[in-house]
Amino acid sequence: MLNKLAKLKYLANNFEIIEDGDHVVCAISQKKIALENLTYWNVKEQEPYFSYIEASIKRDTNKK
Repeated sequence: MLNKLAKLKYLANNFEIIEDGDHVVCAISQKKIALENLTYWNVKEQEPYFSYIEASIKRDTNKK
């Protein structure tokens, strides 16, 4: 697969592929994240994050 958006269900320690694809898009920065590089996500919000920086931004936003 090349350049197809995947649909995932984010679980506590893993994710389930709902619809095949090769990447997802960061909920904060809108950067593409290859599935093999996906490390950060929010189970409650069902959102992926490009890095710990975007995950921290989301966490800090939710504290307000």
